[in-house]
Amino acid sequence: GWRELGVAQLSVMEDLWCVAVGAFQAWMFVVVFLIMLPAMFGLSLGVTGVYIQILVKILEWATLRIQRGRREQPSVPVPLPNGIIERAGGSMEEEMGQLRSSRALAGGEFALSDAFYFCKKGLESIADDQVTQRFSSEELASWNLLTRTNQNFRYISLRLTVIWGLGVFVRYCVLFPLRITLAIIGLSWLSIGTILVGFLPESSVKNWLSELVHLTCYRICARGLSATIHYHNKENKPQKGGICVANHTSPIDVVILANDGCYAMVGQIHGGLMGVIQRSMVRSCPHVWFERSEMKDRHAVTSRLRAHVAAKTKLPILIFPEGTCVNNTSVMMFKKGSFEIGGTIYPVTIKYDPRFGDAFWNSSKYNMVSYLLRMMTSWAIVVNVWYLPPMTLQDGEDAAQFANRVKSAIARQGGLLDLAW
Repeated sequence: GWRELGVAQLSVMEDLWCVAVGAFQAWMFVVVFLIMLPAMFGLSLGVTGVYIQILVKILEWATLRIQRGRREQPSVPVPLPNGIIERAGGSMEEEMGQLRSSRALAGGEFALSDAFYFCKKGLESIADDQVTQRFSSEELASWNLLTRTNQNFRYISLRLTVIWGLGVFVRYCVLFPLRITLAIIGLSWLSIGTILVGFLPESSVKNWLSELVHLTCYRICARGLSATIHYHNKENKPQKGGICVANHTSPIDVVILANDGCYAMVGQIHGGLMGVIQRSMVRSCPHVWFERSEMKDRHAVTSRLRAHVAAKTKLPILIFPEGTCVNNTSVMMFKKGSFEIGGTIYPVTIKYDPRFGDAFWNSSKYNMVSYLLRMMTSWAIVVNVWYLPPMTLQDGEDAAQFANRVKSAIARQGGLLDLAW
């Protein structure tokens, strides 16, 4: 009896092992042959496009259902406007009238406590000014079935709640493991491939292999974010020896742009995993990394960039002149250092579709790992990229004026707010 029981348990274990191996083989087949290989050659099987179309239909239905729910349930709050301070509706005169009525004062009678109301308004304007709002996530006009994008969601209907629950399952149990797998493969190949290419002597073959490794690995990483990228005006793509400048919303801006061409990156040297990737990348491609102490020496940075641009055979430099991530609604002041180097500037506008996920990285609130996890559990990343005509410094124009002219062109193309600071 004990022997038969042991044989039965062993048979069950073998069956479970066969099932696990079969599931793993099916998983890797999907990852390698249906996602990775098409991505490496810049092809698409159309699955992501169909997925986006289905998402649009679901979100449109959810919007209509929420609007109907608000009419049926007046207690359901409307979305708050962007900002860190919740303000009540109504004009200043109405608010003053309510305050006076609560104190039983006549309409024209003045009380010393009235000054506190204006102090409050002044402090609100200072704390929640036009610049501060650009560093908080954009609140959508309607809920996109992501809990983190709608702080005012309340129960409206059973069907809407069921759809939200199915979305949580799909995003965390299906898409998230798939995206993690692709991201690990893409980053591993990038590190290993660039190290191997780095051992080759300087030649046109090494440059070609380096560009190939970067391009294929970035495309795999983009599939790991379910990124759908629409490139416009490709005849204006940055050329070798030029400087590509773009508005900055997220660290994945680099991945978005590098899917359509290779760039020499400019940035500060980091530690940890990011540092390992940076050190491997610079072996095969002339990226420009700086130490923190050297970043303070603007002249040293400018001279290294000017030397890079002078070599017309090197990849175009990719620079984000804002110096920080902004929430996909505006373009902030460009630092003029990038425009003192000389050469041709290739402006690029990047605009994310907020319906499918919030691409903005609030570095004061989330570290890099937390941010990437949020991206990989969003519906998708849908983004438009516009290549603008190349621009050069005009006669009688200084670097600051040139930077403002480029910034205005980028903001105008993407429908973004052009901030003067």
